[in-house]
Amino acid sequence: MGAPSTRRLRHLVSAIVATALLALAACAAPATSAPVVADPTPVSDASPRGTPLPANPLQPDRSCRVDADCAVKNVGNCCGYQPACVNANAQVDPQAVQADCARRGIAGVCGFVEIEACSCVNSRCEAPSPGSLLR
Repeated sequence: MGAPSTRRLRHLVSAIVATALLALAACAAPATSAPVVADPTPVSDASPRGTPLPANPLQPDRSCRVDADCAVKNVGNCCGYQPACVNANAQVDPQAVQADCARRGIAGVCGFVEIEACSCVNSRCEAPSPGSLLR
């Protein structure tokens, strides 16, 4: 009676493992038709150090000298609202970010960490350490 019971148990375990593997495979992300390649940004030392960079809503200015140079702004992401610490004078365009996501066929993770204040850390506007509630 021990051998048939062991065989049944092995078949049951095999069926459970196969079902779990099929479920995991179904949840895997589909292969993309073409690899996503980042647009290279040329680096140039031709401009003097004090000249501000041109506004790019996809990469807002985060530079600062003091905390007052920083502000919380909606920079957007592929899902929608995304607060971030950026330079108070930075030009942000959440719609341009969403349009870029749509153009590239990518989606984002929804949800964000609430940011109440920013600090200038190593000449970059930064949010305080995570610990706030996700919304």
